[in-house]
Amino acid sequence: MDYLIIIQALWLILPAYFANGFALIAGGGKPIDFGKKYKDGRRILGNGKTWRGLITGGIIGMTAGFGLAFVAKLASQYPETSWIGINDFTGFPFEIPIIGSICFGALFGDIIESFFKRRVGKDRGQNWMPFDQLDFILGVLFLSFLISTILHISGLMEYNWFTDTFSIWHILVLVVLTPFFHLFSNFVHRKTRSKKSS
Repeated sequence: MDYLIIIQALWLILPAYFANGFALIAGGGKPIDFGKKYKDGRRILGNGKTWRGLITGGIIGMTAGFGLAFVAKLASQYPETSWIGINDFTGFPFEIPIIGSICFGALFGDIIESFFKRRVGKDRGQNWMPFDQLDFILGVLFLSFLISTILHISGLMEYNWFTDTFSIWHILVLVVLTPFFHLFSNFVHRKTRSKKSS
């Protein structure tokens, strides 16, 4: 596998990493499920999924994505960097729904996973392999494919950004590497929280 595939794959998912990370950092406040319980007596989602985290994560992730799109557009203009092949998320204006689908796909994937995690009796903070590690990647892939397909079928875009951008190798890289990043970020987050509480 070409190392460029790894660089390109991580570049594509960076907005989702920003969204997911800042949703965690900015969490707190009103929970998305408003404290309600499901029919099984457990919380629908739990206190870990909040409106503040969702909105802040989405905004930060999209802002980072726009910055990445700008950098990619610049890089494509110079032979010294254009060979890397980093993606500009289609450029303006379609980068808005594309980057939005990446960021909110990650966040919604995490929210959906939390719903099912509560249903199987797992509490907040308990590990649920491999779903804790892959939920937001699956959300990104699903929502960005859906939005790209809608834009293409509606005639707004001449091509399907998702199928034109993501090869099977890009997807495999993300599925394989993401669990390691997730475990490392959780480790750092727990260490940070323990230091603050001590």
